[in-house]
Amino acid sequence: MPRIGVISDTHGLLRPEAMAALQGCDAILHAGDIGSADVLAELATIAPTTAVRGNNDKGDWADSLAETEWIDIDGVLIHLLHDIADLDVDPQAAGIRVIVSGHSHRPHIEERAGILHLNPGSAGPRRFRLPISLAILEIDHGHASARIVELDVDTGRRRPPTLRDTP
Repeated sequence: MPRIGVISDTHGLLRPEAMAALQGCDAILHAGDIGSADVLAELATIAPTTAVRGNNDKGDWADSLAETEWIDIDGVLIHLLHDIADLDVDPQAAGIRVIVSGHSHRPHIEERAGILHLNPGSAGPRRFRLPISLAILEIDHGHASARIVELDVDTGRRRPPTLRDTP
């Protein structure tokens, strides 16, 4: 069963707590506002990493990043983009089973019309009173499920999964 780490909005800050939470992942998806090529290089030391450009990703290092990516993992089609407002395809018609986005810094999991919508929140600098988080996406026999992992940035420990997990 593939285990995919999903992270977003690091804004140049890749916390050790995030690196620890991603250990053991088979792949990593970064939903933009990365902040620097160094973040992607560090993530790639854990697992193959696919990333999209966020609205704050500027400069030569970010020019090669696409605005969207399509990833097929064990027959589950994942569409990766930064801002869900920029979704320009009909997910059902395209066969998408999971949409991963960032931008809002708000962790969120919701299944709508058979499509899993996943925003891992922000693993970078804290914004307002929002949690520091990432997500773990698992694919099992064509079924995708996800859970939000809130990072305890004060002690370096992961908090237990919350009720935002999918069934």
